[in-house]
Amino acid sequence: IDLDLEMVTTVAGIGIQGVDKEGGAKGEEQPISSPWDLVFGSSVSGTREDDVLWIAMAGTHQIWALMLEDGKLPKGSDLQRGSCLRFAGSGSEENRNNAYPHKAGFAQPSGLALAAEEPWSCLFVADSESSTVRTISLRDGAVKHLVGGERDPLNLFAFGDVDGSGINAKLQHPLGVTWDKKRKLLYVADSYNHKIKVVDPKMKNCATLAGTGEAGNVTGSSFTQSTFNEPGGLCVEANGRLMYVADTNNHQIKVLDLETKILSMALPIMNPEVCDVPDNLPPQKDKITNLPKLPKSAPNVQLPPLTVAPGQTVQFLLKLTLPPDSKLNEEAPNSWFITAEGNTWLLQGKCLSGDIKDVSCQTVIPFQLPKSCLSAAAILAIKACLYYCSTGSSACMMKGVSFSQPLQITGTNQGSLIQVELIHAFLTN
Repeated sequence: IDLDLEMVTTVAGIGIQGVDKEGGAKGEEQPISSPWDLVFGSSVSGTREDDVLWIAMAGTHQIWALMLEDGKLPKGSDLQRGSCLRFAGSGSEENRNNAYPHKAGFAQPSGLALAAEEPWSCLFVADSESSTVRTISLRDGAVKHLVGGERDPLNLFAFGDVDGSGINAKLQHPLGVTWDKKRKLLYVADSYNHKIKVVDPKMKNCATLAGTGEAGNVTGSSFTQSTFNEPGGLCVEANGRLMYVADTNNHQIKVLDLETKILSMALPIMNPEVCDVPDNLPPQKDKITNLPKLPKSAPNVQLPPLTVAPGQTVQFLLKLTLPPDSKLNEEAPNSWFITAEGNTWLLQGKCLSGDIKDVSCQTVIPFQLPKSCLSAAAILAIKACLYYCSTGSSACMMKGVSFSQPLQITGTNQGSLIQVELIHAFLTN
């Protein structure tokens, strides 16, 4: 998919499931079978990075390669651009490791992750039907065991849910893997155990990172208290702070903050224009749970106390300044939102969020106090979440700021409208 031209073209496969276990034709002419995952990599003799597209070919129990430039694969001959062919796996469904990639055996390989840097220089493979994670050396093509399964290559029923080292660790139908360059760790979507596991490839240790082992949909809590329902895909962002999880049976994308160890809803997917939404849905019990979560690094600006009266309107004037040579990513969900921890009575029936369209002008955020106030003092938090990009490169980032506004509520009418300026300048990283 060309994101600039918004054009879709086929680079491999003919649209009909194939049975070929060798390949070698041009990608668009080569029949393939149930490709399950993809990852960019580099060939042995290539002149640039990302000149190979590795393919988890689950249907033939193999790992294939699509050559994006002329190059050479480990223990292979020179290949022309566009060639699509087998790299590892005999095609037999088994859990067989071997120094020669063509003699190794996989069982429905479903997830790939690349660790190109030394000393790893390998592909990690989530081999779902053998309930293992395997490695394929990018130096010589050797296929080795990392965690899970057992020693008998024909036993595909050595599954379980056990934290441990190497073959003593047990997984059940892992589907996705992603490499954390920052921490030198591998994360595994252990689907049938409803968990995210973490593997230290140096020590071959495998441990539960998130999930209780029971299918569920608990978010907004610590990793160990959160629940999933057959998570199938993982992705760690470039700076290593957040990991996104495709929580398959919950039909959600969730995010794990690897620093705070908190899981939350990342991307609530809903387009009212194309969804069939019943008219008689019950009112939302708690709108606060759907609000974004600011990054831990977001500053908290303390505002002076404000004296207000029940029923009075406060108009917050939000003025944000981006770093030099930066621009707002207008396609991202830039927004403001209001919270009141411990004083949610302030928020009943109120508009709690809105879009930030342009930072060159003020964003007006109106807020009216309830006519019946339950406390003489409260704290309102006005928060903003922005996505902006450097104009000189493709680097984009998400930043946030929180303004803490103490309220002193009296019975005396203070006038109909109070204006409060919220000013913050984001600094260059």
